[in-house]
Amino acid sequence: MSIVKLNNRGVRSATAFGSITGLGSMTFIKKVTASSSATVSFVDGTSDVVLDNTYKEYLFTFNNIHPATDGAKLSVNFSIDSGSNYNVTKTTTFFRTSHYEDDSDATLGYRTGQDLAQSTGEQELTDSVGNDNDQSTSGYLHLFDPSNTIFVKHFIATTNASHGINISQNHFIAGYGNTTSAIDGVRFKFSSGNIDAGDICLYGIN
Repeated sequence: MSIVKLNNRGVRSATAFGSITGLGSMTFIKKVTASSSATVSFVDGTSDVVLDNTYKEYLFTFNNIHPATDGAKLSVNFSIDSGSNYNVTKTTTFFRTSHYEDDSDATLGYRTGQDLAQSTGEQELTDSVGNDNDQSTSGYLHLFDPSNTIFVKHFIATTNASHGINISQNHFIAGYGNTTSAIDGVRFKFSSGNIDAGDICLYGIN
């Protein structure tokens, strides 16, 4: 949810999607539309991307991200070398809620197989996403102060996905990149196959 008001200069301000930074401006930076894309990456200084100390918080939004492969899982990883490698060490948590279309089951549970403990691997942002024509995943990821060279790099993500066997699944992910180096690249991909379609947008939050 976004709370929007005009400040004393008539400029729109917003608390974006539960931003913990409080009421501040939200600036659109970059939109990438996937089309049979192996990955979608945002690298500071490349293709008009800003991912540096200009903002203390960055927000990525996912809009109807559709996998080419049925049952693929959307994931994220981070870079400290301008996208040459996406292998930042991460420790994370992951839990999920599920509800079947036919109302046969509803669950809430921690997902030990989808968290990371000091791993450089991909952090999953969803469970299996269906690739029927009407199935996709949407959500958002907050990355906090990625250019800070003192503290680790915290992130929080929430996604909702339509599972291939007709389940609505809401995923809650949080953790930190265990590095004091500046994160200057973020990459999204599916666990198998391409990102068939969908938009990922990047915003900076003051």
